[in-house]
Amino acid sequence: MVRSNDPFWNDVEDMKDGSMKCKFCGHLFANYTSISRIKWHLSGERGHGVSICGQVPGEVQEAAFLAMHGGSKRHKILASSSNANDYAMSTSPQERNNKVDSLAGDPGRIQALDIMGQAIEINWDELHNLLMEDDLENGTGEVAQPGAGSSSFRGLKYNTSETRGDPLPTSSTKLVGRAFEENTNIIWSWLMDDEVSTIGIYGMGGVGKTTMLQHIHNELLRRPGISHHVYWVTVSRDFNINKLQNNISRRIGLNLSNEEDELHRAVELSKELTKKKKWILILDDLWDSFELHKVGIPISLKGCKLIMTTRSERICQRMGSQHKIKVKPLSKREAWTLFVEKLGHDITLSPEVERIAIDVARECAGLPLGIITIAGSLRGVDDLHEWRNTLKKLKESRLKDMEDEVYQLLRFSYDRLDDFALQQCLLYCALFPEDRVIKREELIGYLIDEGIMKGAISKQSAYDEGHTMLNKLENVCLLERCIGHGDARAVKMHDLIRDMTIQIQQENSQGMIKAGAQIRELPTAEEWTENLTRISLIENQIEEIPSSHSPRCPNLSTLLLCHNQGLRFIADSFFKHLLGLKVLDLSYTFIEKLPDSVSDLISLTALLLIGCENLRDVPSLKNLRALRRLDLCLTALEKMPQGMECLSNLRYLRLHASGEKEFPSGILPKLSHLQVFALEEEIPSAPITVKGKEVGCLRKLETLECHFEGCSDFVEYLKSRDETQSLSTYQIFVGQFEEYEIKSYYRGKTVWLGNLGINKDGDFQVMFPNDIQQLIIFYCDDVSSLINYAIDLKVMDNSYCNSMESLVSSSWFCSATLPSPSYKGIFSYLKKLHCYGCRRTKKLFPFVLLPNLVNLECIRVEECEEMEEIIATSSNEEGDKGEESSSSIEFKLPKLKILKLYELPELKSFCNAKLICNSLQQIGLVKCQKLKRMPIYLSLLENGQPSPPLSLKEIEIYPKEWWESMVEWEQPKAKDVLRPFVEFLGPDEYELSPI
Repeated sequence: MVRSNDPFWNDVEDMKDGSMKCKFCGHLFANYTSISRIKWHLSGERGHGVSICGQVPGEVQEAAFLAMHGGSKRHKILASSSNANDYAMSTSPQERNNKVDSLAGDPGRIQALDIMGQAIEINWDELHNLLMEDDLENGTGEVAQPGAGSSSFRGLKYNTSETRGDPLPTSSTKLVGRAFEENTNIIWSWLMDDEVSTIGIYGMGGVGKTTMLQHIHNELLRRPGISHHVYWVTVSRDFNINKLQNNISRRIGLNLSNEEDELHRAVELSKELTKKKKWILILDDLWDSFELHKVGIPISLKGCKLIMTTRSERICQRMGSQHKIKVKPLSKREAWTLFVEKLGHDITLSPEVERIAIDVARECAGLPLGIITIAGSLRGVDDLHEWRNTLKKLKESRLKDMEDEVYQLLRFSYDRLDDFALQQCLLYCALFPEDRVIKREELIGYLIDEGIMKGAISKQSAYDEGHTMLNKLENVCLLERCIGHGDARAVKMHDLIRDMTIQIQQENSQGMIKAGAQIRELPTAEEWTENLTRISLIENQIEEIPSSHSPRCPNLSTLLLCHNQGLRFIADSFFKHLLGLKVLDLSYTFIEKLPDSVSDLISLTALLLIGCENLRDVPSLKNLRALRRLDLCLTALEKMPQGMECLSNLRYLRLHASGEKEFPSGILPKLSHLQVFALEEEIPSAPITVKGKEVGCLRKLETLECHFEGCSDFVEYLKSRDETQSLSTYQIFVGQFEEYEIKSYYRGKTVWLGNLGINKDGDFQVMFPNDIQQLIIFYCDDVSSLINYAIDLKVMDNSYCNSMESLVSSSWFCSATLPSPSYKGIFSYLKKLHCYGCRRTKKLFPFVLLPNLVNLECIRVEECEEMEEIIATSSNEEGDKGEESSSSIEFKLPKLKILKLYELPELKSFCNAKLICNSLQQIGLVKCQKLKRMPIYLSLLENGQPSPPLSLKEIEIYPKEWWESMVEWEQPKAKDVLRPFVEFLGPDEYELSPI
């Protein structure tokens, strides 16, 4: 690598492997690290994705800061040299280090006691930020080395084969009380001690053991120096060796599915954990002891630790805990403080009510979980009689056994809901495996299927009602709010609350819940009692249901067998006597054929077969007239199920039939109540198409995903549908696509066009729904005249449209400066624009649309051979006079973050106006050698010098010679102040990106 003459190269030391080391703190930089990242490291300014040097001399830090901000001052005391770079060149790191002043008394520093009892000073904010930025630097807090499982990006290597773990949801809980703080400090001292390998935490249910350990777990993830890996495993009451081995193996990424013998599984598990080195394994909620070697947990490894929580001190002893600690209930004062906090501050208690409230808090026996749930159930209550009645009932429910007391406290909160639907919603959460993060949408779907929410007419109103119910349960602290996979809104249930809801359902033998129990066979016939209403066997290892099983459960309404991935066969006799069944979920099983007896389940409202990849045949559905939801997505069906035209009550239909080319005509008009219709496709080149007119007749449709063969079907759909109808979301594919073209799945209201010839003289006025948000185009003719009608468009992606000369109609360029209502609002919501491989496209936007682009965040224009202008000069701006008048105009693109112009050999102008883009983060200019001027205008400092946007992170340039000798910016000194951000790429160090 040829380096510039930047003096800050002197502050790093070259290593033999090509990496570089900071001479002050020893931080390692990967090979080819840019000088700008090194300067940010030395500058002391956070937020640039690089760790901050903790030992850099003040003068060097100031010099680096000035270099990165073009002379913008920060500190009161500056280096004596007027030029930061001159100063950096004139002194050695050692000489500058001698001049560093002490930083005693800085804000954020606090006094703390170390484990030896001596006073130490810790800046927790600084420590946290350093650790987080180290993670950004290389993902682990250590230098990632090239090798297996790593990926490269412009020469840098990052390890992607393993992760340290995911933070646990603790948003609605926090550590309370002095005892918790002391316990946490003690546990941390043991974690820092290499001689301690096993730690036991015990205490009664609801006292806060798990909550405390969740916070410790998340803090361990933020401190990569303590352990390389942190694994959390919930053990629970139905513990067995095989299940625990499965849970641990999933956490560490080991596949034990092909090994059944527990001894050999233990050997494999032990070998894998030995390879990992320096790990912490947390076993939460241990109900019985076991021998570690039988599971495969090696604890003799230096730097490896086992932490367990349990309700019994004896279990800690039997497990050989070197250190154990008891978590005790809160003191009366702490309990009252927590009670008041959870009660909320929206009401003021009268003296009489407050006295009763203090007694209510005492009845919770210092248990945080009990205090939180009871206080949550009383939030907003100020009536003296209600408080007095609450205290009376709590006293009556007190039992001698403390575990029963916890149950009674939680049961009291459940009873106070006073809403049957809310109670049923909470009970339904217990059907999921323990410790499961439950997606709200999935849970609400079940509640709709069971008819718990009655009266909601539309899908949206039903989901609104469901979210409202979950909000109420969160507000009274019976559910915890958290984030699921893909940032989906989710809830989580505390294990004790789950135990309570399971017990309620078992009181009258109404529920059989064995979710996540890792059972291999169906429960025995004796367990299938007549009173059962709900059975959950989610996430087990059941492989078949033989003909010997024919349970008689006339009241059974819900049967969940999903995520039994070994389940391949269900005998026809199984469903013979389950005629009251409403919800049947067999999703993510390996069944190849659905039993014929399913055809007789006339009460069925939901049949869910999502992800049954081997399922090829479904029996006739003509008798299932009560069916409201049918989900057959990600299956291998060879043909459409028979009798679908009889499902007149169907509201929700998702399916995938790989053997069909077209959805059969005549069915959709008979499904007049459909709210969701999704024809999903795995291979875009072989889609299931549907007739536009038949889709258009679905007047109650709210969600649509389908594929039309061509423009005529799409236009027919738009003509046939109710003009007042507005879909909440849609994914509409028109034309033909190759598999590689559908790389990412756009959410929202999206239309995809592929390999189409657009008839501009025909029905282009109705070519798009008025509310379209995203338009993705491949290999189409000129569609510029169509885009004029897409007012709400947020994402525009154009690839290989070789006959299109501009994004909008060429007639616009003839009257670009004339006021016209036709262009008002066009592109005013546009956020992302991507134009790739459109060889004949010469211009993107007419000048008149520039004021509309206030929401634009990203512009990527790549490999367009004839592209001359991004924002075109208006027709009356020809010659020198026009250039002057245009360049004197200023426009703001306040949200523009990314500007990438790659391989545009004919590009001569980006825009003739001055552009103010104060949110820019990334700029890329590659192979645009005819571009001579960048119109971006930098803000000015008090001294009149231009200053780069604070958000700017990098400017990628190729070739270097063109940038240095040919390109001019709007202000003469702009290139000088931008130089620290510039990274000169090699000919193969950039990547083009269709979609």
